[in-house]
Amino acid sequence: MSTQMELFWLHMEVLRWAKALHTKVAQVAASAFNIPLSSVFISETSTDKVPNTSPTAASASSDLYGAAVLDACEQIKARMEPVALKHNFSSFAELAGACYMQRIDLSAHGFYITPDIGFDWTTCKGNPFNYYTYGAAFAEVEIDTLTGDFHTRTANIILDLGYSINPAIDVGQIEGAFIQGLGWVAMEELKWGDAAHKWIPPGCLYTSGPGSYKIPSMNDVPFKFSVSLLKGHPNVKAIHSSKAVGEPPFFLASAVFFAIKDAIIAARAEVGHHEWFPLSNPATPERIRMACLDEFSSRFIDSDFHPKLSV
Repeated sequence: MSTQMELFWLHMEVLRWAKALHTKVAQVAASAFNIPLSSVFISETSTDKVPNTSPTAASASSDLYGAAVLDACEQIKARMEPVALKHNFSSFAELAGACYMQRIDLSAHGFYITPDIGFDWTTCKGNPFNYYTYGAAFAEVEIDTLTGDFHTRTANIILDLGYSINPAIDVGQIEGAFIQGLGWVAMEELKWGDAAHKWIPPGCLYTSGPGSYKIPSMNDVPFKFSVSLLKGHPNVKAIHSSKAVGEPPFFLASAVFFAIKDAIIAARAEVGHHEWFPLSNPATPERIRMACLDEFSSRFIDSDFHPKLSV
């Protein structure tokens, strides 16, 4: 059952990602031909159509596929242009029909390669990326010093995405990446079979399904969640002056982690403890509670107590 649930959620995540990518690519084609988005259809891709596609890694999908689609569209437009100049067509469909009757090729194979990319890992010289996506985040959290539970009261994010192809999709990507990052910094704890977890078979991963491994839910979404896109700063190095958005917002959730530590610092100061203390990632309720040094926990731990993985 756990494996089935994991596959189900993975499938749903892939569908959401594909829908966002397909929408952006369709927008590029619609803009190139100056036609409604509803007139663009995207079929499932496979190696019998494009045998040498690149993986959708490093959030570069819109950059690569969008530019390749634009290249294909420009090829078709160049073939249609002589026909368009001879007649005054009332619609793109009429122009396409006239081109078809004149035996003009209306299909094209677009290709794009990211320029100026090359990095030598032995010398650490070169350009591993074509550009960078910048962002900033602010988070306000409230912790329960007796249980270690916490809530993110406010999260404000601003991201530089150049001229966003689809702001609605990009804001959703930012929100999703931030919540995923929140799970990474404060919830998702891996438990392996080792000396500290003798009840788990050696080398086995205990937290391998929804019964033992928790990801963020609706209750973990910040009470006030604000996302803004920087305006007026185009990115000339990518399709339509946009920027990659999938993975960059993920680490902005570290603001939640540092806000948790600031809250713990305040709680410790109330009982006279101002010394440095460790707080490992993820900041689980167990770790938060033990770090809130008070009259109860001080009986069992020192001020520099560094908790192991919880059991």
